[in-house]
Parts: sequence; C-alpha cells; structure tokens
Amino acid sequence: MTATMTDTPPPAAPKADSGRPGAGRSLGRILTILAAGLILVALVRIITGADQLTSEGQISAALGLAVPIGLAGLAGLWSERSGVVNIGLEGMMILGTFGAGWIGWQTSAWLGLLCGIGFGVLGGLVHAIATITFGVDHIVSGVAVNLLALGATQYLAKLFFSDGEAAAKGGNPKQSPPVDSLPNFDIPGLSDALHSVEKHHWFVISDIAGILGGLVTDLSVVTILAVVLFIASWWVLWRTSFGLRLRSCGENPIAAESLGVNVYRYKYLAVAISGGLAGLGGAFLALVTSHTYLENQTGGRGYIGLAAMIFGNWRPGGLAMGAGLFGYSDALQLRNGGETVHALLLLLFVLLVGLAGWKLYRRAMWQAATSAVIAVLVLIWYLTTDEVPGDFVGATPYVVTLLVLSLSAQRLRMPKADGMRYRKGQGK
Repeated sequence: MTATMTDTPPPAAPKADSGRPGAGRSLGRILTILAAGLILVALVRIITGADQLTSEGQISAALGLAVPIGLAGLAGLWSERSGVVNIGLEGMMILGTFGAGWIGWQTSAWLGLLCGIGFGVLGGLVHAIATITFGVDHIVSGVAVNLLALGATQYLAKLFFSDGEAAAKGGNPKQSPPVDSLPNFDIPGLSDALHSVEKHHWFVISDIAGILGGLVTDLSVVTILAVVLFIASWWVLWRTSFGLRLRSCGENPIAAESLGVNVYRYKYLAVAISGGLAGLGGAFLALVTSHTYLENQTGGRGYIGLAAMIFGNWRPGGLAMGAGLFGYSDALQLRNGGETVHALLLLLFVLLVGLAGWKLYRRAMWQAATSAVIAVLVLIWYLTTDEVPGDFVGATPYVVTLLVLSLSAQRLRMPKADGMRYRKGQGK
C-alpha cells in the first residue's frame, strides 16, 4: 500500500487475469479454510461453553460492524487498483457521516444517504487533484484529506447544529439531530427456523444455523447494497474491458497509455468512486448504526478498512473475509466482554500450533520456534485465568488486525505502480 514514491515506472506490462482454473482452485482453498475454521470454532464453543461465539446476535452484530470497514476497504481497492494510494479514506468517511447527518435530519434518510456518498466523492476528488494533477505524494495528500475533513466537519457541525431548529431537535456542536431510520427486514420463515435450530446447541449444525441466522435477520437495506457493490466491483474490475484498462493504470500506466488508455481519466474516475464508497461507509455509521452524526464517529475504520484490503490481497473476496474478521472481533468484545474473548485464547493457541507446524514443514525454523513459544504462553494464559482484562478486550480488533497482517504479509502482491507519480507522455 505505502509503496516508495518514485517517478520510475515498473518494467512489466499490464496483463489480464487469465487463470480461470486457478480461480477455481482458489475458491476451493477458501471453502476448505472456511470449513476448517467453522469446525475449529465449533469445537472451541463446545469445550469452553461460550455459545455466543456463533450465535445469531453475534453474527448480526459482526455484520453491522463489518459493513463500514468493508466499504472503506472496497474504496481503497478501487483507488489502489488504479495506482493511487488512498490514505484519506478515514477523512472521506468522516465527510460521509456529516453529509448523511446534515441532510438526513432535514429531509429524509434516503437523501442523507445520497449526500453522504456525494460528500465522499468530493473528498476523493480533492485527493485526485492533488495526486494525479499536481503530483503530490499520495501519503501526504491522504493525511491532508483526513485533517481537512476532520477540521471542516467540526466547524460545520458548530455552524449548523448548535442553534436554531437543529438545537431544538437535539443537535449540538458534536452531533446532529436524530435521523429517521432506513428499512430493516428479515427473511420470513427462515430466520425463525434457523433460530430454533441454533437453540439446541448441536455441534456444527447449530453453529451453521447461528451464522446463517445472523446473515438473514434484521438486515439493513444498506447492508444489501454493500453486498451488491462487492459483487459488482469484482465483475467490473475483473470481467470487463473497463476494469482491465483501470487495473492496467495501476500496473503500468506508460504501457496503458501506449495502448490508447486515457490514464488520467481512469485514475480520476477510480478515486472518485473510492471517495463515494468511503462516504457510503460513513453514511452507514450515521444512518444505520447510530441514526445521527457524531463527532469522531468513524473511530479509525478507514484505516482498518485499508488493513482489510491488504489482508485480502487487493481483491474483493479476501477483502470481504478480512472485514468480516475485524467486524467479528469488534462485536465479540462489545457484546460479551472478557469471558467470551477468553475462549478465543484457546482458538489462538490451536492456530499458533498449526502455524508452527506449517513453518516447520517449510523449514522456517526460527519462525516455527517463535510460533511455538507464543502458543505455549497463550495456553498458560488461558489455563491460569478466567477472563481477559478489560483493557485488552477493548484492543481486540486492533490486535487481530496486527496478527492478520503479520501472518499474511508474505503472500501479498500489490499493484506494481501503486503510489507512483505519473505524467502523460513520460515514456516517450
């Protein structure tokens, strides 16, 4: 993500993904990992009695927390696939929360949703002008967008929410008046049936019922929209000529230009879409999570979204898994506290033992020994305590972020021209 900024283009020419059989093997590998993970979590639930690990409420809460992270990560994916590093996602989400709260309480939640997207697009265009047109360092521009968004929304909140009709309806310098709710729905019949199976606490079967129940119960319309956007992004970027041209701008813009691609146009469009997706993630927080704009509402989710994007290797499927993992860990510590998080120590022990065995098989002795030592320490922690201290529980999502990135770092493959400055005609 944070590639070294240079004017030297990468040597390789862009090329399309051609391995459909490879994609099939990748899908099979993902399904195998998911099945193994489900069995492992079910075993931990049975051993520890922590039934909340796969309960309907836990999964539903995790989904709600994963959506804004996933949208932020998807925003970063669009931008970085075109070659523009977007550290400014946090600021674009902040703009989205303000836009949704500002317009939402005065008109309707639907218009607030559109305004949140629009404010995010404006933030994306600021980043695009700085990086694409003026060649500003991408990291510097992204940090500047974050600071500008934070300062601007704080000023505008004091201006629009602290007096008059807004104050009379509950507004103040740090929050907007309440906004009407967007529709939520269940899938009739299926939600009740799955909940009935979950209550029996059968091994694996009840776990599957709890997970599926959380995915079909009390769904927000924005959650459905997010799922559609993930699928659409995959199809557009990897199955259309437009997506091939856009990705070629992130792999080798000089080669793309030589083939007639308007690199500036594709980069601008990608960063604007990135801003809109980040704004939608912010609007979700304002309209679905809390039904009001709040200062510092994003809570670093833009940065966690970038981490999920890296975990997913700049692809929508892996990104969705990363966002789900971070949302799950966040929901676990918010809903259940130290006792349920304590059960995860046993799960972490098993994973570390598996990692040590894998590194030993690959003859990475130092890494195998390190994993084994940490596994022993985690097991001792689990056996000698009854719950995890509150301070550590609150840090669970961030600890998971660091662990996941450290374990996945060796297989990452970012776009080759990501973060590099580009000037039209520089290859001539």
